Amino acid sequence: MESRGEGPGAAGDSGEMAAALRGAKQALRAELRRRLRALSEAEKQRQSRLLSRKVIGHSKYQESQRIAVFLSTQDEIKTEEIIKDIFQRGKECFIPQYKPQSSHMDMVKLTSAEEISSLPLTSWNIHQPCDDDVREEALSAGGLDLILMPGLGFDKSGNRLGRGKGYYDIYLERCMHHPKGKPYTIALAFKEQICDSVPVAENDIQIDEILYEDS
Repeated sequence: MESRGEGPGAAGDSGEMAAALRGAKQALRAELRRRLRALSEAEKQRQSRLLSRKVIGHSKYQESQRIAVFLSTQDEIKTEEIIKDIFQRGKECFIPQYKPQSSHMDMVKLTSAEEISSLPLTSWNIHQPCDDDVREEALSAGGLDLILMPGLGFDKSGNRLGRGKGYYDIYLERCMHHPKGKPYTIALAFKEQICDSVPVAENDIQIDEILYEDS
């Protein structure tokens, strides 16, 4: 008799599927880290400049007032020019504040582009306000219009592979409960981060748009 998703057999199947998905994600992360290590600093800067221009010219960016943007690590698109432009246009800028030893992240208000260099560094070498630095959290007030997102890998269907902590998936779930609803999401990627297919689970949230050199 066929299993209809009930009983111990189904539980075993779902456990095996979860393990296979974890394994597929780990293998792809290793491959993507290898690709990123092979990129020269000059090439990262070249693609970052090109993507900054794409973002600044994007209609969704231009019509958004409250924008969340990541502060880049060594192997991510550099966002400094975008952040400067946000302030030059009089928009509001929010940056991630990650809570260590958890999957909780807030998007907190940045007062100027110049402020970034004075913020403390995390163990990941990312500037962010310290825990006792009380700032406006985007969802406590007017929500967000746009989130510019990092990631390790992406496919052209909008699937994203993060670093395994789930920060952005959990934050986007919180956005969906805000009166303003889910903001438009744009991921910024080196072309080397684009994959044929990214393995995803049901709770992985798709990105609205992925920007890279050839997009």
